Amino acid sequence: MNAPSPAPAPPPSPYSSALGKSNSESHTLSVLVDNEPGVLARVVGLFSGRGYNIESLTVAEVAHGEHVSRITIVTAGPPEAIEQISHQLERIVPVHKVTDLTVTGRAIERELAMVKVRGKGENRADALRLADAFRARVVDATVESFIFELTGSPKKIDEFVELMRPIGLVEFSRTGIAAITRGPEMM
Repeated sequence: MNAPSPAPAPPPSPYSSALGKSNSESHTLSVLVDNEPGVLARVVGLFSGRGYNIESLTVAEVAHGEHVSRITIVTAGPPEAIEQISHQLERIVPVHKVTDLTVTGRAIERELAMVKVRGKGENRADALRLADAFRARVVDATVESFIFELTGSPKKIDEFVELMRPIGLVEFSRTGIAAITRGPEMM
């Protein structure tokens, strides 16, 4: 007796999880919204409802008089899915504008990190030399540790953290990406 053949697999949805997809790309989205309760939850819910992870999220009010905030989101997924999420974000009532800064190709991205490093003797000197090379600033020092403040691209921060691991990395904290388009035009 033959077993019934399995049903054909449904076509993949552009909303299916971005994890493991070969055409997955990282995108930085900038979203201008009214600064009011519940807006961030609605924006984030759009991503979680479709199975996409937010890799970085920053939010701050950028126009105090008008109560407008900028949400900067870094996520990964197929370009079609990111585009569809962008269009759906635009339809949320308190959203003023959505810009995919990755697509525009004209954005500057920076991140702030504080990095705590334990060290005595030669390790201490090595930590200070590396910090100088990366233009990291000492914001706290004890006889056994430093806290460095570093701004730059996420890649630069990753490199600094990896170099500090063998020296005595204790912990680090990152703000997430802040991004803005180049040129005189607004987003």
